[in-house]
Amino acid sequence: MSKKIVISVNTAWNIHNFRAGLVKALIAQGYDVMVMAPADTYAPRLASLGCRFKTISMDNNGTSPSRDLSLLVKYWRVLQSVRPLAYLGYTIKPNIYGSIAAHGLGIPVINNIAGLGATFINNSLLTCLVKRLYRSSLRRSHRVFFQNADDCKLFVDAGLTRPGVAEVLPGSGIDLQHFQPYPAQQPAAAAFRFLLVARMLRDKGVEEYAAAARIVRQQLPEVQFQLLGPVDAHNPNSIPFERIAGWDSSGLIEYLKEADDVRPHLARADCVVLPSYREGVPHTLLEAAAMGRPIIATNVAGCKDIVEHQANGLLCKVKDAGDLAARMVEMVGLAPAQRLAMGQAGRNKVVAQFDENVVIARYLHALRQIEASAHAPAVQGLETTAQV
Repeated sequence: MSKKIVISVNTAWNIHNFRAGLVKALIAQGYDVMVMAPADTYAPRLASLGCRFKTISMDNNGTSPSRDLSLLVKYWRVLQSVRPLAYLGYTIKPNIYGSIAAHGLGIPVINNIAGLGATFINNSLLTCLVKRLYRSSLRRSHRVFFQNADDCKLFVDAGLTRPGVAEVLPGSGIDLQHFQPYPAQQPAAAAFRFLLVARMLRDKGVEEYAAAARIVRQQLPEVQFQLLGPVDAHNPNSIPFERIAGWDSSGLIEYLKEADDVRPHLARADCVVLPSYREGVPHTLLEAAAMGRPIIATNVAGCKDIVEHQANGLLCKVKDAGDLAARMVEMVGLAPAQRLAMGQAGRNKVVAQFDENVVIARYLHALRQIEASAHAPAVQGLETTAQV
């Protein structure tokens, strides 16, 4: 029986940052793992995980039928050649086109819907098309994992996946040994520092963060604001670099660009902010909570799964810079001991609910089910032959 596993996602960066623990666990269990993704600067680093890497080019943000058909053919050819035990898909196009190819070849599929993105937020004609594609690609999957109950219910109620195979995972999980609680580094007299960690996209609430910073500065001029994350010029939802550079040069927000290791930046922050429009379960908030930082986030799917209002952080209204600013002022006004207690509550929450070992165990269980079902017909055939 094949022990090969093919994992596909839209960037090697995603695997390196969010799925490394799963890849290493699969390899430790004797699986032969191949990762398929577009080549980027993180692709060479995947070899350190022990997996093989296969480049597959895809237009992540495009809607060209011809390019998407070409992508489907690419998946078909690779999966037909490899014939893995299972195909594991992440992000929209690998979930749709990789799954369709795998189903056509009789390869069991495990999907992970990590978040619905701008397509579902905007509810456009494209949303209707994507829903139809999801319905076609998920209907025969062995398991469809979701990162929050809201997304799971949306897909089941819309008939995009079968209730019997839909399950909710605790996000992508968090490596609790890598992200440890860290004492606040700022001296008592230092300026309060907010930090937003995300890709520089509009639906991450970056514009609202900048607008809220202006409002807060009118009352608390010494408060600092930082942004950490990449600018994706090819994404139509991206904030232009020139706009971010303007905020930086004016002194409104310090732009930290990208970082391989976010922990030093989280350690220097007094509060981590994510005013996103919708999430799966945002890994940046898991990282912040694991390091004992209080959080401000929008009261939307995904964010509210991590933030308990006034327990480990504060929730604000979505797309409302004024309300976000009010929550920021409220956070600054708390006593240090109160913020410390919030941070500890966040750490306790991720330890109890979001340990990546829980996610890994669920994947291993699903794969063992696939192996058992693949082995069963052969066993039955032997039994029948013996009886004859």
